[in-house]
Amino acid sequence: MKKGKVVSVNISQDKGEKKHNIGKCLLIKDMGLKDDAHAGFMHRQVSLLATESIEKIRKMGLDVNPGDFAENLTTEGIELPTLPVGTMLRVGNGINLRITQIGKECHARCAIFQQVGDCVMPREGIFAEVLTEGEVKIGDIIEVEE
Repeated sequence: MKKGKVVSVNISQDKGEKKHNIGKCLLIKDMGLKDDAHAGFMHRQVSLLATESIEKIRKMGLDVNPGDFAENLTTEGIELPTLPVGTMLRVGNGINLRITQIGKECHARCAIFQQVGDCVMPREGIFAEVLTEGEVKIGDIIEVEE
């Protein structure tokens, strides 16, 4: 079974801005992260991006950090974009997520794209729906159910 961990839990007040790490947050069934601007957005309730993806942009010379790509959960240890839609993830103490989308169309070229000519979120970010709610926090284990 593939395993990884949560390295950052990020929310923002408004859409289209960087998110900030709050350490822990309630994941609400059929909604997303409590108090996040993207909560309740159809099948894209929670966004995830791996630190391994962020590292690709760092290597291009940009100082980017978890939350800068507006992802809710920054992970480590799982190649997220290789997981097919429908894959189940178990996070922390019994939270269940189902992957609903891999990548997304980037409507406006973000600041990161402007600076380095590339952004990983449209290709490597994934989206999931919340099936079982609970508190997610930094250090939580993420298991991929095969």
